[in-house]
Amino acid sequence: QVQLVESGGGLVQAGGSLRLSCAASGRTFSNYAMGWFRQAPGKEREFVAASSKGGITYYADSVQGRFTVSRDNAKNTVFLQMNSLKSDDTAVYYCVVEYGPKVTIAAPYWGKGTLVTVSP
Repeated sequence: QVQLVESGGGLVQAGGSLRLSCAASGRTFSNYAMGWFRQAPGKEREFVAASSKGGITYYADSVQGRFTVSRDNAKNTVFLQMNSLKSDDTAVYYCVVEYGPKVTIAAPYWGKGTLVTVSP
């Protein structure tokens, strides 16, 4: 019943920007941490960014200063604004929700992912 659907991925040149969205249904997640993981083919899945129930945001060192995570609890939606994109940002981006201060690899709810490709 719980479902997370990502959108906004696509092809962008290095230095450009994209905004990802994740619409959640089946449950209200205002009391959950919401965020993003990503995975490039053949590489491990890694944490990207998260927003806690208390409004605290967390970022991986690799995206700090370039990405911004935000949420609209009234719409049960989380966003990821990605600026100054690099080729290393190319990956499938997954929306994640978890009851706790942050999202982890063990989170119970995952979207199917949206592909972001950054060209040189």
